Amino acid sequence: MKITIVGGSKGTGAQLAALAQAAGHEVTVVSRSGSAPAGVHAVTGDATDPAVAARAVAGADAVVVTVGGAKGVSRQRTAVTESVIGAMQKAGVHRLLVQSSLGAGDSGSQMPAPLRLVMQAVLAKALADHNKQEAAVQSSGLEWTIVRPTGLTDKEPTGSWKALTTGDGGRLGGSIPRRDLAACMLGLLTDDSSVGKALGVSS
Repeated sequence: MKITIVGGSKGTGAQLAALAQAAGHEVTVVSRSGSAPAGVHAVTGDATDPAVAARAVAGADAVVVTVGGAKGVSRQRTAVTESVIGAMQKAGVHRLLVQSSLGAGDSGSQMPAPLRLVMQAVLAKALADHNKQEAAVQSSGLEWTIVRPTGLTDKEPTGSWKALTTGDGGRLGGSIPRRDLAACMLGLLTDDSSVGKALGVSS
């Protein structure tokens, strides 16, 4: 596949880029820094710029958005995601995978109660951004999947994880190694059953 990762210069996006490239996919990473894992094509620029977003998604089979917040910008995730969605719609690219966060949307029920209260207090602005981001994704008309990880760590990957919709029932744990989340996301890109679903993910 030709995979474009928006926000793939570090964190989960960089882990996903490395895993996808190692698996034989053609990977493009878009970031303001212009850095990317070895063997991965890098596009330097701000994906809120329609021209940058258009260049990034051109020819892609799938697009992944893993952007975080930006200092002094209240809705960075939403702005980037809306720009990417617009570029995908114009280019006829349909498959979209977006990294959100557990606690966004209706996923609070999947978290242990103490963690839910902490997140609502400490991460209120980030969750508000994720909620708007998810709304844009769900109304995009694209073949979308939303991934809502719990707390991300740099621990060694375990090779296993839970991925549950709110309708599946059950609770999720408090963390997941970034590389495990990246492996989960890579698998979801070719899993048609995940289209139109928002999945909470944890170890």
